[in-house]
Amino acid sequence: MPFQNRSSRTRHRHRALLLVGIMVLLVTLAAVLAAVLAQGRKESSKKLLHWKGKGTTENLEQIILGRCYNYVTTVNPALRDKDCQKIWETMKNAFIYKNPCNITIEDYQPLMDLASHPIPCNKSLFWSKTNDLVHRYTKTNHSFLTLEDTLLGYMTDGVSWCGNPSSPGINYKSCPKWSECESNPSSVYWKMASKMFAERACGVVQVMLNGSIDAGAFINSSIFGSIEIFNLDPDKVSTVQIWLMHNIGGPQSESCMGPSITRLKSILEERALSVSCEDNYRPVQLLQCASDPDHADCRLCTSNVE
Repeated sequence: MPFQNRSSRTRHRHRALLLVGIMVLLVTLAAVLAAVLAQGRKESSKKLLHWKGKGTTENLEQIILGRCYNYVTTVNPALRDKDCQKIWETMKNAFIYKNPCNITIEDYQPLMDLASHPIPCNKSLFWSKTNDLVHRYTKTNHSFLTLEDTLLGYMTDGVSWCGNPSSPGINYKSCPKWSECESNPSSVYWKMASKMFAERACGVVQVMLNGSIDAGAFINSSIFGSIEIFNLDPDKVSTVQIWLMHNIGGPQSESCMGPSITRLKSILEERALSVSCEDNYRPVQLLQCASDPDHADCRLCTSNVE
């Protein structure tokens, strides 16, 4: 009987060791499986989201900092106390490591507060579909400021940027086009900056529109048509002067009496804003003629001046 008890104890011990071994094996397999899954998720997270627009501009930090320092040092020295390094860090924090279709007003508000500044009365110049011409004009006539002539616009004009949820947090390959999602970094930024620019306008304000496009000079869905005109303060803005410019040589698709301009006038007047319109505002037309002085339109322009 003693031998049988010892044999039974041995069998129980072997059975227990076998169970422990099986448990260790199962735990090990579970750990290995978890590690494989985690690695798979990690590898998956490294993939950049793919969009249809161009990616973040290379050397974005250096561009933003350089433009900021240039603006507060030479363009508008009155803003020399602006902290460009802090402005860049605040801008970066608004989009880095974030899904570029989930950007909010709250993301950019600290940047707007840091980089905004007053706009002198009678100097605000809005525009739509006249990008090249309006900025050629403000470069030669410093009596007016477009949004791109403010610090917020000057720093970011012509560059693109967006984040990505995974490392390195910035997507240099692609960013969403405005048509892909509404709450992308560029769209939210420019809409907020445009709203602020309009809110700060005072006195007589100007808007340069393109009378040579088939779609009509005033487009309701443009930033000017959907944001800026509705944020002009009638208590601060006395008059809106429309400069309706046509390309040298035409076509002249619309005049100041055209349907889209009539619609624009109606919207402004309903907001208790006085409005006037001038076809081919002469100082701007002379600038156009500088590029094509021998054109028939420019000879007529010259004779008018004489």
